Amino acid sequence: MSNRLAQATSPYLLQHADNPVDWRPWEAEAFEEARRRGVPVFLSVGYSSCHWCHVMAHESFEDELTAAYMNEHFVNIKVDREERPDVDAVYMEAVQAATGQGGWPMSVFMTAEGEPFYFGTYFPPEPRHGTASFMQVLEGVRTAWVGRREEVAEVAQKITRDLAGRTLGAAGSGLPTVESQGNALLQLSRDYDPASGWFGGGDTKFPPSMVVEFLLRHHARTGSEGAREMAEGACEAMVRSSLFDQVGGGFHRYVLRAKPDGPLVPHFEKMLYDNALLCRVYAHLWRATGSELARRVALETADFMVRELRTREGGFASALDADSEDPETGKHVEGAYYAWTPDQLREVLGEADGELAVGYFGVTEEGTFEHGTSVLQLPQDGPAMDAERFASVRARLLAARGGRPAPGRDDKVVAAWNGLAIAALAECGAYFERPDLIERATEAADLLVRVHFDAAAGGPRLARTSKDGRAGANAGVLEDYGDVAEGFLALAAVTGEGVWLEFAGFLLDLVLDLFTAEDGSLYDTAHDAERLIRRPQDPTDSAAPSGWTAAAGALLSYAAHTGSQAHRTAAERALGVVHALGPRVPRFIGHGLAVAEALLDGPREVAVVGDPDDPRWAALHRTALLGTAPGAVVAAGPPRAADGSGGEFPLLAERTRVDGLPAAYVCRHFVCARPTTDPAELAEQLGTVRP
Repeated sequence: MSNRLAQATSPYLLQHADNPVDWRPWEAEAFEEARRRGVPVFLSVGYSSCHWCHVMAHESFEDELTAAYMNEHFVNIKVDREERPDVDAVYMEAVQAATGQGGWPMSVFMTAEGEPFYFGTYFPPEPRHGTASFMQVLEGVRTAWVGRREEVAEVAQKITRDLAGRTLGAAGSGLPTVESQGNALLQLSRDYDPASGWFGGGDTKFPPSMVVEFLLRHHARTGSEGAREMAEGACEAMVRSSLFDQVGGGFHRYVLRAKPDGPLVPHFEKMLYDNALLCRVYAHLWRATGSELARRVALETADFMVRELRTREGGFASALDADSEDPETGKHVEGAYYAWTPDQLREVLGEADGELAVGYFGVTEEGTFEHGTSVLQLPQDGPAMDAERFASVRARLLAARGGRPAPGRDDKVVAAWNGLAIAALAECGAYFERPDLIERATEAADLLVRVHFDAAAGGPRLARTSKDGRAGANAGVLEDYGDVAEGFLALAAVTGEGVWLEFAGFLLDLVLDLFTAEDGSLYDTAHDAERLIRRPQDPTDSAAPSGWTAAAGALLSYAAHTGSQAHRTAAERALGVVHALGPRVPRFIGHGLAVAEALLDGPREVAVVGDPDDPRWAALHRTALLGTAPGAVVAAGPPRAADGSGGEFPLLAERTRVDGLPAAYVCRHFVCARPTTDPAELAEQLGTVRP
């Protein structure tokens, strides 16, 4: 049998289309059915590459008896959090407020009005460690609903009122200052362990990509050696650990210490947003320091995204699963695709290279992971391996691993995350002279314009997702507009094609019209979006930039390109939250802190005028792109006349060649220093450390 998810475009929903549970998508008809039948709604939220989502599905949602009970006593709704981040955000806020923690799968019981009254995440099929079984939870909720309906309604209404009454209280707190940014750096230094290179205590370590971007920009603006050392230490810790896929490139979601004093092992899912952010961070670290390790990691991560996440339509898929089939047992388990034994390394590489690889990658006879296997890492005390031999070893291991059953892939294209990937690939292509990466970035941008710009009622909008070249039904949220605009702005700088600046401006005008409150704060959903029990609004950066800080950064860059005071004012008003939160919780506002560094530096505007076919122009353009000035924008092309003819960028207006030669102008607020025709002088003006 199949349920009502069979026509979904979400791979996660399609995974549940054959469950015996009568799942419904999030739609008004589901709540109307609950109202008609007089039963509560059970909402289950997850995503395709979520390990524990798969576990609960196999244990409970595929069980006929459990499904029969759910179908009889509840209306059951399944939501892909990546398609509907607004629904996820609203109910996750309720879960965290009630239980002090959150996660996926998220399990919420609510009234037909969408008011939640009982929460949880993963529930086991039988009681474990003091946790009730899922069936016990279902029976308990059913008993309360039938016997204490008024009490349940009162609880639901109180929770809803409490959520609706929460205020941010951080908007309009004033612009970030030199002092507030310095205090954020101080707080980060207290949270940083120089011995390990990781931030924060605890046994679970997430990649601090946005914090590292802030540290690099702060170093560029102030010369702070402490900021640079933390950035380098964090990047080295990540790439030496099993967080980084030493064979295939790219990063896993996080690492954790499963045993006291044991090694860090990954949670193996690979997300597009992590890899796009980290690809760009390592490219920026190379730009600032010339680190060969950073260069290698940036390129290997870019190549991973193109090789394993690129779709037939030219976009980038959301994720790879954590689980894959173990060839020996036939079962789907975490890490089967990535783990190795010493004998497997020797079999693929031969005795000499295999023995060297065992030590180089920290593989042991007893194993650092499970069942005698190890996940490859780069221990500090491992043997040396020259670059040529390393490349040969890595290529052979990658080819051998390609014969294993691969993890599943979530093929939906999320607009926001593709925006992040476009920015990363465009910049890597420019920095490392890889035109193929710029082409892949351009193809992804073309897909977003062709498929995701949705001419729906009320005018053209951005669709959140697509799959197989078909746009999904869900409207884009603020992070989609901010991240896609950021990707288009990066592509404009690299290619010199002003059309990408125009597309970014179109999206950012919609941010001003649809997502901005009177006090300058930003909402995650448009003014005319579906009404939930609370309009989501979260400025804090989590695994990826929040919509709030992503939009602030794109607004600031667009204003620097065009001189638009409206867009700059909107960016400044949005950055009040960074002034308020940065000194207190810098790890949760990293992207906002990075944008604030750009604001404090100007940001600088670089105009490169001349003939794009002239190698002297190309040298100036490349130097401008390699500039480390925080958030500097680059416009490059032929001069633009006062009447708007000629070059495609406003920054090029009335900028002329110097003595007939291509020239570069470094400006702030359209007031420029003396132009130069010398790439070395331009690098000095931009504070660039040339790799």
